[in-house]
Amino acid sequence: MPRMPTLRFPLATFVALIASAPLAAQTAPAQPAAAVPPLSVSGLIFGSYNYQMRTTPAQLTNQNNNGFIIDRAYLNFRAPAGDRLSIRVTTDVYQTSETNTQNAYTIRAKYAYLQYDAPKFSNGASMFARLGILQNVIIEHVESFWPRYLSQSAVERAGFFSSADVGLAAGAALPNRMGDMYATIMNGPGYTSRERDRFKDYAIRLSLTPLANRTDMPLLQSFTLTGWGYKGATASTFVNGGAGQVGPVGAALERSRAGVFVGIRDPRLVLGGEFAMRRDGGDAGANTAASARVGTTTTGRVLSGLTQVRPFAFTNGTGKSPFGIVARYDRVSPSTSTTGIAVPPSTSNSYHTRIGGAFYDLNQRAQFALDYQESLATDNGLSTAPPVQSKGYFLHFMVNF
Repeated sequence: MPRMPTLRFPLATFVALIASAPLAAQTAPAQPAAAVPPLSVSGLIFGSYNYQMRTTPAQLTNQNNNGFIIDRAYLNFRAPAGDRLSIRVTTDVYQTSETNTQNAYTIRAKYAYLQYDAPKFSNGASMFARLGILQNVIIEHVESFWPRYLSQSAVERAGFFSSADVGLAAGAALPNRMGDMYATIMNGPGYTSRERDRFKDYAIRLSLTPLANRTDMPLLQSFTLTGWGYKGATASTFVNGGAGQVGPVGAALERSRAGVFVGIRDPRLVLGGEFAMRRDGGDAGANTAASARVGTTTTGRVLSGLTQVRPFAFTNGTGKSPFGIVARYDRVSPSTSTTGIAVPPSTSNSYHTRIGGAFYDLNQRAQFALDYQESLATDNGLSTAPPVQSKGYFLHFMVNF
């Protein structure tokens, strides 16, 4: 019989096939990849066309009498960071005002913090803690009543403090929607400046909403009564001493603020009133034997009233209207009293800010406003002008996305 052809098969390959067969049978099916934690991205952009009118014979520094401006562009990034932890980073795109830079717009961090949320209580109470660049004690609260895209809040515009700073914060929602608390320990100079000294600023705010559960009074359910205090300090001008001085001055200069805010926030009507005081320490003299250093204090205050009203929302059956009227008046008194100043500034150097106009909701996320604004001496004269005097007409816009 003819011989069958010999089939040659490498021994190593054969052994490998035999060995892999049971292993392949025992291999578990591939598991789906772990879900990537969600990243939430949102933003806010607002700007204006403005036509400024002359307030001085010579044009003011960086004065733009006729131009389009992007005031702010915020990008918010939020993401979970493990059990009960989350992060928020908000970038701030703004128009530069520095005279020694060629950049028209610059980007910086407005918020960048880690947040821990404690388990909620059955009565609705909750607590959280934050660490990083975070909200200051009062400004964001007032901005829930007033649209920032038209103007900064009264205390921020008057230079009391910045809207954000680097530090530690803790907050709590009170039981049964009765209000909230917020407390901070901050560096002090604000998020636009690095830390300058060893001192820290402490602040606390308490907001009460006593009518939140009164369903028979819908217009007053959001009635809010807020009190806040801010205790800070800065270093002396002579903290490091110097040639000819009697020595370094390590004592802190006072930087205290306090105020109250009352308001209601309804889709048809927003009303708010604010009173705030500030007390700032300073240095007089040259800190030498011939001119001794003298501590000074300056006390100032702000009064502000604001409103937003949608008149047609009261007359139609839906309670809604895209059209509204906005108005605000601030009276700022930079130095109501002083101590230690040889020639004190006038106590009548008050100035005012007026804002008035109309707004229209293009949709749920976009709003336009046509408004007039001025910041001038109280008597509308120019003898005692505010830090940045101005008057003009604006077409503002704001878009959330």
